[in-house]
Amino acid sequence: MSESFLIGNGSGFSGDRIDAPIPVVKTLVEDGRPAAIFFEVLGERTVALAQLERTASNDSGYEPMLEPLLEPILKDCFDNSIKIIGNFGGANPMGAARCISRLAKRLKLSGLRVGVVTGDDIRERVSLDELEVYEADEGIDVHDGTLVSANAYLDAQPLVDVLAKGADVVVCGRTGDPSLALAPLIHHFGWSADDWNLLAAGATAGHLLECGSQVCGGVFFEPGYKEIPCPENIGFPIAEIGADGSIIIGKAADTGGLVDVRTIKEQLLYEIHDPSHYITPDVTVDLSNVTLRQVAEDRVQILGVSGRARPEKLKVTACFGGSYLGEGEVSVAGPNALARAEATRQVLRDRLKFRGLDVTARFDLIGISSVHDADDGALSRQDHGAGPSDIRVRLAAAGSNRNDVEQSAREVLALLCCGTAGTGGARWRVTRRVVTRSYLAERSAIETQSQCFASEDLL
Repeated sequence: MSESFLIGNGSGFSGDRIDAPIPVVKTLVEDGRPAAIFFEVLGERTVALAQLERTASNDSGYEPMLEPLLEPILKDCFDNSIKIIGNFGGANPMGAARCISRLAKRLKLSGLRVGVVTGDDIRERVSLDELEVYEADEGIDVHDGTLVSANAYLDAQPLVDVLAKGADVVVCGRTGDPSLALAPLIHHFGWSADDWNLLAAGATAGHLLECGSQVCGGVFFEPGYKEIPCPENIGFPIAEIGADGSIIIGKAADTGGLVDVRTIKEQLLYEIHDPSHYITPDVTVDLSNVTLRQVAEDRVQILGVSGRARPEKLKVTACFGGSYLGEGEVSVAGPNALARAEATRQVLRDRLKFRGLDVTARFDLIGISSVHDADDGALSRQDHGAGPSDIRVRLAAAGSNRNDVEQSAREVLALLCCGTAGTGGARWRVTRRVVTRSYLAERSAIETQSQCFASEDLL
């Protein structure tokens, strides 16, 4: 058994840079130690959107960029025994597995084994009415919406099981984000399921890695204050984990960005609520005594992580649909742009009333007030002087009647001929709205399956 194991991250969300995994895998191959790379592509609502896609086509509902993400690295990983783990299964893990098998055939990779973990989708197994609502979500109104998805955050063990069956690539749906990194560590080192300090170290490494470039300067750098080199080629992280739970965070070689104590601190505190009680499906992590040490350029050691028993229940996130969101944007530019933008906004407001469209609407002047304005536009009514000469007018309309929402958004398109002077560049669209609410479920209510297939058998 090697003294240390390397694990890199290839994606922090669905839509991340598709070339990011290439230097990560190159670095892992050149290092030569046992290694894995994982992909985290599921946001809170991503599975719901994937479920909606799957209703249109049974061979969809998984990560749409799966093939371009894996094509440049799959052969190198297979040839060098670098395990690939990803929640790119979304709402259709078997569909993702078939996609990988087709790719393996095209790349002539004989003998590739694909593992599939299922069981996170509990829509048909558990009644949400019988579950405890997660305390932070008690006030969320789901508007009697139609249930679109309900997925439990699985722990690492089903992933460990499928790795033990010889999987080269592991596909899953919803899991705890740190579990994607913890699974290959448990598999490699043989850590016990109740060695809380070791599991906490692995979960902390996964927590730091799972948002991709954020630990390497992404969403950190700010010109003139926190500079990073080569942000156009920002690196993705690689952790070096010891059998004793030691952690060093670095990044892919020959990439931009940086890893230092500041970037680690920002990502360490991200999304954890209570540093002394960070709850994951595998372990409750205590970060309150952590210290950081810069041991080399782009290498930071994390010390002092400890752990306690895992939570008795698993988090379940349910997504409900039913209402619609219509968005329309149009630009006004040139002299007197602010006055024309304000007039355009008023025209839109009056048109929705004139037509009796049953929507709740918001009107923003991007460049004057949008992010920080209230729904009633109080900020935009303040005196802004002459204002800029280029303003984007945005309408957002929400409602349960799709036609009313669509007609509201199309009012922006009509401004190309019915609007003020200098109006152009109109765009509009309508999307299904999704509301999320989280619950807590007994572990015994969640049944998982860990299957491993020869890629040829999935074709």
